[in-house]
Amino acid sequence: MFGRLPSRTAEAVCMMRAYEHAHPAAKRVVDDQYAQWFLRPLARAALTLGDAPPNIERYADWATDGLRRFVIARHRYIDDALLRALRKRVEQVVVLGAGYDTRAYRFARQLRGRPVFEVDHPATSQRKRRIVEQHLDELPQTNVTRVEVDFETQSFRDELGKAGFHTRRQTFFIWEGVAMYLTRTAVKSTLSTLAKMSAPGSAVVMDLWYLPDEPDILSTARRFSSNLLALLGEPVTFGLHPEDAEPFVARLGFRVREIADATVLRQRYFKPSVDIYPTNYLLHAVVGHR
Repeated sequence: MFGRLPSRTAEAVCMMRAYEHAHPAAKRVVDDQYAQWFLRPLARAALTLGDAPPNIERYADWATDGLRRFVIARHRYIDDALLRALRKRVEQVVVLGAGYDTRAYRFARQLRGRPVFEVDHPATSQRKRRIVEQHLDELPQTNVTRVEVDFETQSFRDELGKAGFHTRRQTFFIWEGVAMYLTRTAVKSTLSTLAKMSAPGSAVVMDLWYLPDEPDILSTARRFSSNLLALLGEPVTFGLHPEDAEPFVARLGFRVREIADATVLRQRYFKPSVDIYPTNYLLHAVVGHR
């Protein structure tokens, strides 16, 4: 995942947000007016083809078995959780594996100057920096710091400290689209570090995946399809069933606030007939025990 080139999956999910923005405003699940800036020319050109986005979406939903809808719902769920936190006591925001996340700009008004630390590998972070600098006149003022970390050789905790992160402040951590590409040891280490480096009441929202174990043909296809991301150099390596999530994070210093699976996401953001990839879900957890 953390190679020398900018992340391809980060660009892929950015494309999904850009296509969502091509809908009429009332039909958007996520409204990210900046996402298109981070697309390469061919993908950006597709946004200008009139009726192309809906047609592409229908194909994408069929081809990805509802994964596109999960990605859009995932982003909206985290948006909602962040906005609730900003109305309360949270004092700083950290986006781990930030990719082309634009929340620091989309929610500049709600952030009200609170710092946002975007942590990512230098290759992706530097590409994002270059693109953002080309559009500074179109962006609101916000307190965002990009923290470049080679996760194989550097401590993200140390680098955040150098960038101005305060361990005694209540923090909202976003860890989106990352954990399933790591080892179990790396996920445990990261969550344990988050719990130790932040004040009680700090929270993390992250997405997780688990391997379907039913013997039917569709589940077999889903087990196979999860390996296709290896073609992008980002194979799926870590799974955690929702039934095991609460004791897993409890051992690392968190208590679960909510687990939002496909059923929950469908009820909140889509019509009842919409299919969402069923073995991905979101976890909202808070630092500290009950």
